[in-house]
Amino acid sequence: MTARDTGREPPRQRSWLEVRWRQFRNAPRPIVRAVAASLSVAIVLATAYVAYDVAIARGAALPGGDLRAAALLAYVAIVLAGGSLVTYLVVPQPRGSGSEVRRSAWSAALGLFAAVPIAYLVLVVAVQIIRPLIA
Repeated sequence: MTARDTGREPPRQRSWLEVRWRQFRNAPRPIVRAVAASLSVAIVLATAYVAYDVAIARGAALPGGDLRAAALLAYVAIVLAGGSLVTYLVVPQPRGSGSEVRRSAWSAALGLFAAVPIAYLVLVVAVQIIRPLIA
């Protein structure tokens, strides 16, 4: 049965941008939770990194000296692990008709895959945009 047979017009063809905007507005809840978990961990750690970077740049005598490279490595590792762990905790599997809440490694993998670009983007914004405004 076609649109002609029913007397209705076929649906309007949407542009690429309209399709992507609709997908963005109607994102699945697990994806939103995974991104929010990784984003919250990354923002907290990027704030700490920028504070450390500003302190080093202003000549503060901190124990251990200039460990900015190690701090970046720790930032990335903690954002990946923290985003994965928080997503594991807040994104349960669908439970169907039962009331039992189940978790799986797939939730943690979802968090890991969401944390990779989030860690990079938050760090770029913190170091390239926020840091120069503070200094």
